[in-house]
Amino acid sequence: MDKYEIYEKAENIIKQRRDNAIARNDRRIEEINKIIPEIREENEKLFNTGFEIIDIVSRGGNVEYKMAELKKKNWQSQMFIKDTLKHYGYSGDYLDMKYYCKNCNDTGYNEKGEYCECFMELIKKISSEEFNKDSHINLSEFETFRLSYYEKEDYDIMSRIFERCKKFAYEFGTHNDNILMTGDTGLGKTHLSLAIANEVIKKGYNVIYDSAMNIFHKIENEHFGRDRVNDTISLVNDVDLLIIDDLGTEFESSFYNSTIYNIINTRINMLKSTIISTNLDRKEIEQRYSKRIYSRLTTMYTCFTFRGKDIRNRKKLESFNNQ
Repeated sequence: MDKYEIYEKAENIIKQRRDNAIARNDRRIEEINKIIPEIREENEKLFNTGFEIIDIVSRGGNVEYKMAELKKKNWQSQMFIKDTLKHYGYSGDYLDMKYYCKNCNDTGYNEKGEYCECFMELIKKISSEEFNKDSHINLSEFETFRLSYYEKEDYDIMSRIFERCKKFAYEFGTHNDNILMTGDTGLGKTHLSLAIANEVIKKGYNVIYDSAMNIFHKIENEHFGRDRVNDTISLVNDVDLLIIDDLGTEFESSFYNSTIYNIINTRINMLKSTIISTNLDRKEIEQRYSKRIYSRLTTMYTCFTFRGKDIRNRKKLESFNNQ
């Protein structure tokens, strides 16, 4: 799905929201008209306001006075409806139109004619979902992370990391922390980062998760004109939570190094949270990347060093023994 299709999908969602708001309001009006006839009469008066305005203008005379009197009469009708609703046990605003977004009344545009924040949030959400379809990664849960796979000192260290990851996820939105997960393959880095993603998405935030290789390759294609439709760099810079998996598996190139730094630095400046996982240790990170990248990762990120033995091998062994 390219960006034009994404905008079209967002516009359709906004239209559906408005249609739903109107339909809900019509049902409430129909309900009240049946139960409270006197309100139906007042609603009919308000409905005819447009015709009365046309009549006042066409007849001429003291139009300003007549319009003021009509406005006063409409206000009295509205107050009567609210008071009568309360008398029958309804809220005074029961018949008011209740849009999903009060800023744009579900039109997608603000008073300046610009896209409303709700529309741009939809664009981010749809874009993130489309991006994540290509990653082929399934979200994890904290409940399925088994500390029993770790022993002795490794257990103590991983217990603390586990609790810190849960705290990061459950408190997301109140902070702009970053996490660097280092350690050998199969120690739970991907599981915990995707468990965080799962909780953050449940809270209504947008998340992008993919391997470093895939993200940088998409940006490279767009930068050198092989993909002129999408804008991955803007998307990864602006998303609420960015998760870059397997940093260090991408090809070594000056373009990729520059891209990594720009993403890290931009998101720090924008107070956006990022999680990066890598099989490299700190020394290997320092040797492979520029000093600027190393400095940002080690000073602006909370560093978790995963310990233990390859969990996947233990899971395979357990599965074999249970057959």
